[in-house]
Amino acid sequence: MPAEKKYKSVLDVDNEFLEDISVLIAEKSDAALKNIIADLYDFDIAVIVDNLKEDEDAFYLFSLLNDETASEVILEINDDRREYITEKLSGRKISDIVSEMYSDDATDFVSELDTDVKDEVLENLDNFDNEDYHEVKELLSYDENTAGGIMGKEYVAVHENKTVAEAIVEIQDKADEVDQFYNVWVVDDENKLKGIISLKRFIVALKEPGKLIKDIMNSDVISVDAHTDQEEVAKIFQSYDLVSLPVVDSNNKVIGKISVDDVMDVVEEEYTENVARMAGTDAEELEKKSPFQIAKLRLPWLLVTLFIELIAVFVVQSHNEVIEKVILLAAFMPIISAISGNTGLQSAAIVVRGIDTGIVNISRWWEPLLRQFKTNLLIGSAVAIVVGVLGYFLSNENKLLFGLSVGLSMFISINIAGLIGTLSPMLSKKLGFDPALTSGPFETAFQDVIGISVFLTVATYLLTHTN
Repeated sequence: MPAEKKYKSVLDVDNEFLEDISVLIAEKSDAALKNIIADLYDFDIAVIVDNLKEDEDAFYLFSLLNDETASEVILEINDDRREYITEKLSGRKISDIVSEMYSDDATDFVSELDTDVKDEVLENLDNFDNEDYHEVKELLSYDENTAGGIMGKEYVAVHENKTVAEAIVEIQDKADEVDQFYNVWVVDDENKLKGIISLKRFIVALKEPGKLIKDIMNSDVISVDAHTDQEEVAKIFQSYDLVSLPVVDSNNKVIGKISVDDVMDVVEEEYTENVARMAGTDAEELEKKSPFQIAKLRLPWLLVTLFIELIAVFVVQSHNEVIEKVILLAAFMPIISAISGNTGLQSAAIVVRGIDTGIVNISRWWEPLLRQFKTNLLIGSAVAIVVGVLGYFLSNENKLLFGLSVGLSMFISINIAGLIGTLSPMLSKKLGFDPALTSGPFETAFQDVIGISVFLTVATYLLTHTN
């Protein structure tokens, strides 16, 4: 596994520095380049590799790295440059780099390789490092969005019948194989999870080195099944303030470990996906897809949204007579549509976030609905008063009725939009759909149409009724 460097610096990468690196690469000054990167963080080296203008220069610099450093750097560089570098590397060299990675990182990296390269890498690992091969092979068998897909195989476990002194020796022997660990799992003869001991507890227990592990362990240990969804894993970490979590199989045997840094990656990934879906796009489009692929992905969403919005055209057309009489109605339609649509989207975003974090319980759907209803009553009232007063002063005829029409329409539209925005994510979740996906452009389009429909219906009724 990658060794810790003795001397490191945080690098400020600017154009002048990158030009100097490019000149040294052009001159094939390997010794100078190695001296520069020798004392840098792996992340800083990745920044240099990422920011060099030419792919060839990036590959040349990467090729100077030893396998340990390369195994860390290649995980930090962006997808396009990583793909270029891996395409230039031989299968054997990739295998050497992968063998230096921790199992979870190795699995993520190998899973992104082309099928033929992946097979060659796995074959090399099987021939030269059978243990790494079986670890990666096992982790590849799990869905990437489950606990098994994000866990690592490097963990520290001790037998419950060992003494504290014996356990310390065993931990010292295993420490070099593990990245970071804060807790030690306690297992029985069949490797079934029996408890957990923090490093702090171990230090305190050193006063009684002959004491058995089972006598000092905490038997109330939280674990997750390998097939648990990664979002649920993230919620468990958040709820219990964990830094690591054992992963078990159906027989409660320990098979891996999830660390808090793995969960941070999950949280970022899920958040990015949810935001992208609510915008009607793909979270990875900017990184991995060509302009044509991006357009192909986004166009169907926009076309469906367009057809929904076209309903508003027919609604407006059906109220043509009253609009011709009161032209000012046309000026207020975009305001009604925009405010009601945004209110619904805000409600949906709050509920989607609540579902993700576990704050919103689908089985008690009336609680967020009631809370959002009260909120939207206040918002609707405030905005309706402002819009109504504005309508009153802008209108030349029937000032009071016109102000009442736009104010009442705004109030009703905001509350209907808030109702839809609150209920639709919960209904989607209940039906097994992604609430973030259904709370995007489709819902906003529907709320726009509803806002215009309510506005014109109320205005038509009030204005024509008076006349």
